[in-house]
Amino acid sequence: MTMEKDSSGSFFNYLPDGCRLCYKGAKLVLFVTGVCGKNCFYCPVSNERREKDLIFANERTVKKDEDIIEEAVSMDALGTGITGGEPLLRLERVIHYIKLLKARFGASHHIHLYTALAPGKDVLFCLRNAGLDELRFHPPLGLWATIINSPYLKSIRAAHELGLSTGIEIPAIPADFSGILSLLEEVGGFLNLNELEFSETNSGELKKRGFEAVDDVSSAVLGSKEAAESLNWNKLHFCSSRFKDAVQLRERFKRIAKKASRDFDEVTDDGTLVYGVIDGDCLDILRDAEVTEDMYSVKDGSIETAWWIAEELAPELKKAGCSVWVIERYPMKDGMIMEKTML
Repeated sequence: MTMEKDSSGSFFNYLPDGCRLCYKGAKLVLFVTGVCGKNCFYCPVSNERREKDLIFANERTVKKDEDIIEEAVSMDALGTGITGGEPLLRLERVIHYIKLLKARFGASHHIHLYTALAPGKDVLFCLRNAGLDELRFHPPLGLWATIINSPYLKSIRAAHELGLSTGIEIPAIPADFSGILSLLEEVGGFLNLNELEFSETNSGELKKRGFEAVDDVSSAVLGSKEAAESLNWNKLHFCSSRFKDAVQLRERFKRIAKKASRDFDEVTDDGTLVYGVIDGDCLDILRDAEVTEDMYSVKDGSIETAWWIAEELAPELKKAGCSVWVIERYPMKDGMIMEKTML
C-alpha cells in the first residue's frame, strides 16, 4: 500500500472528493446544530456550541439563509461540509440547506455530511434526493469492533446503493478496528481518521483515560498518528492536527483574501491582508503625491492605503500631525487585527 504524505503530517492512499476540496480550503463548514446527546469523551465541540441549537457558516453566526450564501461567496466555496452536533436531529434544516446551496451554486457544489446515527433508507433517500453527494458515518467507539452486527451495516450499505459516496470518519484512537475494516470491505467505503486532539472541552476526559499530548506545544494526542499508521486499508486518509491549522485554515483564508482584497492590499502567504492606515486629515498629501483613487480608501475618518505608500509618505504625514500604521488582519469582513505597527 503506497501512502502519499504532506508536510503537515497527514497521509493517504485515497482522498474522498470532500477532502480534495478541503485541501484547497474550498469547503464551507456549515455547523447546523450543536444538539447531539451522544456525549463522546473525545468530542472537541466548544462550550459555546455544544448542545446548543445554533447555526454557523465557518465562524459566522447564521440568522438567515443569506448569511450562508454570503459566507460561501466570500471564500469562493466549491463545496460544503455539514456538521454538528448531530445534523440529522435537524433533518428538515439539513435538507433545506442542501437544496439552498445546490440551487445557488449548482450541482457541482459538493456537499458532504457527518452523522453519528444509522439512518434508514427513507432518510437516506431524502438526503440523496435533496442533492447530498457524500455521507460520513461516525459510529461510537463502543461499536467499532462489532459494527458489522449493528444497524450501521444496513445504513451504510443502503447509502452506498443510493449512489452516495460513503465512508466512516472517526478519531484515530488506539483500538480494535477489525469490525470497521470488515464493514468497509463489504461496502467498499473509505476510512477517514482524524488525529485525536486535546480541546478546552475534552481535555479532562482524555487525561482521565491516560492520554497525553505529543509535546508541550501540540494539541495532538500521543499515539493517535501511530494508530492510523498501523492500519492497512486501500481507502485510508489520516488528517493530522497540524494540517487543520497549517493548511486547511490557511488555504481558506487565502481564498477569502483573494476575493476580499483591494488593489492596495497585500495578501500574505498565510492569507492575511497587510495595508497602511493614516489617522488624521492628510488626504491632500496623498493627492499631491499623485496617489490614484484606486490605491486608497477613506473609512471612519482614516485613510487606508498600500503599506508601502504609507511608509514612503510617513515622514511628511507625521510632520502634518497624522499617525501612520501598518496593519495585518484576517481577511474576513471586520477580521481580527493580528498586528498593528506604528511607523
